[in-house]
Amino acid sequence: MTDSTNFNQSAIDLGAYVDALGKSVLRIHNISVQYGTPMEVIGTPAAGNTSSVAFQLTTQSQAAMVDLTNRSVVSSGKLILAASQDDDLILINDQLDVGPQDFTDGYLIAVEQMYLGVDQRSTVTAQVSVVLECTVYGRYVSFIETAADDRKSIQQQRGV
Repeated sequence: MTDSTNFNQSAIDLGAYVDALGKSVLRIHNISVQYGTPMEVIGTPAAGNTSSVAFQLTTQSQAAMVDLTNRSVVSSGKLILAASQDDDLILINDQLDVGPQDFTDGYLIAVEQMYLGVDQRSTVTAQVSVVLECTVYGRYVSFIETAADDRKSIQQQRGV
């Protein structure tokens, strides 16, 4: 999802998974990023120049790219490209600004929409996609609480 060299943002609907009042939140375990489509050739910057395409995943809508001082940033990164004076591609560097992208205990999300924002200096790619590996947190906790209550009830019946 890009819009040439203008900031573009797309909402990710999480309403089917997140219900903060109903005590159901999303736990993100891993974020993977794909620049371009499977058969797309990434654009090369002009001879002797660099270019980049950046993404951000936030919990609030944004009008432009934001940095880490914005508390809504969950993940961000960029792909940097450089061309030699002979117009040969000499550098491709994938940088993740907010790391780790693999969250050990998960990153809890309690909003019904997240936002994927993308911007680029020159037309590097037509699309940036993210894959979120998640579990729903809350329904599982309710199950554990119910199981613990059942076990306590059984122990009381046995006189334990």
